[in-house]
Amino acid sequence: MAKILVVYDSRTGNTEKMAFAVAEGVNLVSGVEVTVKKVDQTIIEDLSSVDGIIMGSPTYYGQMSAKLKVLIDESVRIHGKLEGKVGAAFTSSGGTATGAETTLLSILHSMLVHGMIVQGSSHGKHYGAAAVGSPSERDLEHCKELGRRTAELVAKLEK
Repeated sequence: MAKILVVYDSRTGNTEKMAFAVAEGVNLVSGVEVTVKKVDQTIIEDLSSVDGIIMGSPTYYGQMSAKLKVLIDESVRIHGKLEGKVGAAFTSSGGTATGAETTLLSILHSMLVHGMIVQGSSHGKHYGAAAVGSPSERDLEHCKELGRRTAELVAKLEK
């Protein structure tokens, strides 16, 4: 069975709500199982033991949180072991035009450096799911869609 890890940081609970919505979307795809972990509870070996990684972070000054960045920085220890895995990203921010896209891109850039395959979208929310403040029902639907599409790609690559 293919495995996806949803790893996230959340101080207010907004990104956490999004993480569990992403996981709901993954669960819609048969043959793929999902684990959701806070970044504080995630170890480097968790990243190399799955087929897909979906990372979520609040937007801080147009970038991912320091906690998520520490995990990514530590992933240099497994450089080359994430190649060919599927990656995706999501974020919550404090307002419009406050850096959500640059946060998503900062996460996706690190995945590309690892040689991962990045799941984007041609139908809006190109770089991943994003919410302003507490995620609305529509935002949570975007998260579920991100989880589903990422799981479908993982399942395709596992065949």
